[in-house]
Amino acid sequence: MSTIIAVGGIADALAQVAAALRTPVLVLALLALLACALEAGRFATESWRRARTGRDGLRTLVRRVLVDPAQAGALARRAPSPLAAETLLQIARAILAGDGQSVEHALADYELAVQRRLDRTRILVRAGPALGLMGTLIPLAPGLAALGRGDVATLATDLRTAFAATTIGLLVGTVAFALTLTRTRMYTEDLTALERALASASGPAPTNGQHVAAPHDRGDVTVSAQAPAQAPREAGR
Repeated sequence: MSTIIAVGGIADALAQVAAALRTPVLVLALLALLACALEAGRFATESWRRARTGRDGLRTLVRRVLVDPAQAGALARRAPSPLAAETLLQIARAILAGDGQSVEHALADYELAVQRRLDRTRILVRAGPALGLMGTLIPLAPGLAALGRGDVATLATDLRTAFAATTIGLLVGTVAFALTLTRTRMYTEDLTALERALASASGPAPTNGQHVAAPHDRGDVTVSAQAPAQAPREAGR
């Protein structure tokens, strides 16, 4: 008898915890949707800049910076992304200072910045569906309890909340996954353009190239590049 009472007490405690999480989970799901919309807007802006620059535009910009570092500020505004623009400025500063090692560090800094940018949407790939699932299951308990009392109106409200949370979670996960895949390809192309342009200007390539691992079907996307004095890193998971 005491065991049954203890189990019932634990179940009640868990139910209270779940009920207390209802509002925070729904708020977090809404914030995830807003974050996803913000990242989609940034991606649209980057895509417009990339289309304006052209496919080989970044490599051309790097070569022009190497020839005339003083014009890096104007050339950086034509870069396909803010990350590439900052890298062009770092390369120009390194050339003006006569520090070849800083040019190599600029590539490493670019790779780290890419990883941080991809982490934003990679988190949403996992967090969106998780919040959607929690937002679906939490309202079901009071909804079923209301059904037992014959309160159909309360049940309908809880089910509407649950279905809305599911929809938002799946939307966030799908959009974030698409953004992560597309950005991975774009940033890898930019890194390759930077490395090849610097290699062609300095003779033998200072790097070992770049590698992009195929994404898994659960949202894991990997970008890695071997920059000078920088071991390849695996992003995600």
